[in-house]
Amino acid sequence: MDSAPQPASKVLQARASSPAQHEGRNSSLLSIRCVAKTFGKHVVLHDISLDVAEGEFLTILGESGSGKTTLLRIIAGFEHASSGEVWMGSERLNLLPPYKRRVNTVFQNYALFPHLTVEENVAYGPRVAKTPADEIRTRVEEALAKVRMQAYAKYQPSKISGGQQQRVALARALVNRPRLLLLDEPLSALDANLRRQMQSELKSLQRAVGITFIFVTHDQEEAMVMSDRIALLRAGELEQVAPPEEIYSRPSTSYTAQFIGYTNLLRADVRGGVAKSGPLSWPLQAPDGIGLFSLRPECIRLARDGSKGVRFHAGVLDHAFHGASELVRIETSDAQVLTVRASQPGVLRGEVELEFSPDDAVPVRESEK
Repeated sequence: MDSAPQPASKVLQARASSPAQHEGRNSSLLSIRCVAKTFGKHVVLHDISLDVAEGEFLTILGESGSGKTTLLRIIAGFEHASSGEVWMGSERLNLLPPYKRRVNTVFQNYALFPHLTVEENVAYGPRVAKTPADEIRTRVEEALAKVRMQAYAKYQPSKISGGQQQRVALARALVNRPRLLLLDEPLSALDANLRRQMQSELKSLQRAVGITFIFVTHDQEEAMVMSDRIALLRAGELEQVAPPEEIYSRPSTSYTAQFIGYTNLLRADVRGGVAKSGPLSWPLQAPDGIGLFSLRPECIRLARDGSKGVRFHAGVLDHAFHGASELVRIETSDAQVLTVRASQPGVLRGEVELEFSPDDAVPVRESEK
């Protein structure tokens, strides 16, 4: 990503203005049931269970080594699960070879044949399947039209750009008319500007064709921009599965809160309906004990007269410029360091009086190390 990425909250606001894709879709296209995978003594996936709806754009998000690509390869049939089942409707998918599954994969390197033209690359799959020539021609034209590459049909891959090659790879997958399209970090090789453009185009294409997409990435912003739901993987286990707005605003664990955007983790002592973390205290309906809370930087603001927020005094330590906003590190009276996102650079300087709403301190489970 570029040096000044959009705040996660701004990404979510932009995405929320588009129609919700997952609402009203109850039929499950794909059902992953207790899937595990081991390589020797190394456990890569631990009993993964996940349903994917018809027409959904689901992103499997996780850091390197989390198992996301392995899970994708099991769905595609390029890896065998050590245990568990994968179903597509009433069909046991993981008993079928890859070529018998109505599943296609777009890889990170696109894997286009350099000696074939664009249209020949797209036609390769139907030709292997011995589809009649007239039908191949029609399907290739339709697939190229969907990705707006008709004008480049006679070009070879070396003569078109990286973004155009990605569209050809998509057309080659769509021409086979799959029910499910798997995308393994297909945007990672693109520069930042083209990557943002292709994020928008991919989501628009998915809406237009109505095919279920499962998209693998390690990029949090990419996941939030494109997805109907995010399945966050951590060390081979599902940490949380939820729409982007929920996974950001209501993270279930400390790992989710820290992996998706920036956050402040507050360890508080809860007694008599009040949570206390250093100089910060706020009302809370919860049993007595030690709790952990996620407080997003943009939820901390300059205190206002008459406000009922949680007020506290702090000194500004340093600033990090982020384009339209600024990340500011502050220190409270008991040396607790927090991060604040200022909507305008230069607003927070010196000694400041700040506040946040009690509802913005979201309780989370502590993730195991």
